[in-house]
Amino acid sequence: MNRVILMGRLTKDPDVRYSQGNNTMAVARYTLAVERKFKRDGEPNADFINCIAFGKNGEFAEKYLRKGIKIAIEGRIQTGSYTNRDGQKVYTTDIVVESHEFCESKNASQSERPQTAPQTDSDGFMAIPTDIEDGLPFN
Repeated sequence: MNRVILMGRLTKDPDVRYSQGNNTMAVARYTLAVERKFKRDGEPNADFINCIAFGKNGEFAEKYLRKGIKIAIEGRIQTGSYTNRDGQKVYTTDIVVESHEFCESKNASQSERPQTAPQTDSDGFMAIPTDIEDGLPFN
């Protein structure tokens, strides 16, 4: 049986491309940072797992997944190889994603991202844009 379940955070926004031909299909690639249960001195505390999602799962990744979001995925391991430009054989291991699931609320994932402070004037009040017309609820 080839079944994988992982939980971690995206290291960057998914790279989504569409296949060529009559039946175009979304192909999303992203890396999931999965924390290790046991940490040893001098070793990384996370593994970086390459994931690939096809079709509807790829479209889901394009629409909803962003850097830093915590998700759980279920899928299967797929290995492969190719010969690079230098003539060396390169081996690959990817997780083919069959389902995604959010592991935290949208607010929780956004609160961990650094947010820019609103611009203020010299008195410490928030600056109101000058191009607002009749949008203020008071006179």
